[in-house]
Amino acid sequence: MRPRSMIGGDLHWIWEPYGIYQNVDLLYGIPALEEGNGFTNAQSLMNIFETILNLTYLYLAHISSWPPATLIGFGSASLTLSKTILYWAQEYFCGYCAVGQNDMKSLIVYWIIPNGLWLLFPSLIVYTLGKDLCAQLVFADRSAAALVEGKKQ
Repeated sequence: MRPRSMIGGDLHWIWEPYGIYQNVDLLYGIPALEEGNGFTNAQSLMNIFETILNLTYLYLAHISSWPPATLIGFGSASLTLSKTILYWAQEYFCGYCAVGQNDMKSLIVYWIIPNGLWLLFPSLIVYTLGKDLCAQLVFADRSAAALVEGKKQ
C-alpha cells in the first residue's frame, strides 16, 4: 500500500512538492518504504517529541514566563541539531546512498539548502539559548556567593 501523500496517493495533491523530494532523497521515497527502512519513521517519532518540547518551551517562556524554560528550548534545539547532523553523517558514511543519484543542481536546490537550514537555525537557537543559560548560571552563582558572603559577616 502506497502512503497517501506519495505520488499516486489520494492526498498527494496537498503535498505536491513531496513528489520532487521523494525522488531527490530516496530515504523519503518508495525504495526506503519497500525496503522497510525504519529511519524515516524513527525520525518522525523524534519530530513529535521535538514539537512537544518546542510547544512546551513557547508556553513556559512566553506565557508563563518561567525562567528555566530556556533549558527546555536549548534541549529541544539541541535534539533537532543533533538529529540533522546524524542525518548528514549517515549520508556521508553510506556513500550518499539516498541522495547520490542527483545532479549537483538538484542536490543543492532540493537537499543541501533545505536541509542546511535545519543545521543553521537550530545552531543559532542553541547558541542564543546557551548564552542565556550561561548568563543565568553566572547570575545565580554570583547571587549565591553574595548571599554566603553576607551570612559570614
